[in-house]
Amino acid sequence: MIGKALTPKLAVASQITPADVARIAAEGYTAILNNRPDGEEPGQPPAAEVEAAARAAGLTYIHQPVVGTNITAADVETFGRLIEATPGRILAHCRTGTRCTMLWLLSQSGKQSADALLATARQAGYDLEALRPRLTP
Repeated sequence: MIGKALTPKLAVASQITPADVARIAAEGYTAILNNRPDGEEPGQPPAAEVEAAARAAGLTYIHQPVVGTNITAADVETFGRLIEATPGRILAHCRTGTRCTMLWLLSQSGKQSADALLATARQAGYDLEALRPRLTP
């Protein structure tokens, strides 16, 4: 299975390739959200290649590049809006899945308790306790 579920609608994953897209579609995802800037590291497939594969498979493709060491309030707001506005199941990906999980946690701040959010992240394999101060309204 590709992706670690955070909600019934949203799962996160590490870097995907065009070859992964058919499997992503077969697993019932209807959209791919790429939070990785192009050229972040050597060997990373360009977003345009993954987008072409996604569109050929009938999936929605969204590229919201976010620098993992500098997640802004605007990044968080955009991510939350994209998740709400995109129908179906979404697979968000970045280098390891951590950045996508951080964006989701921060977008849910004030909607769920910090304890619940951090527990969901832990269950998916991401220890993001350091974000707790940003999760308390």
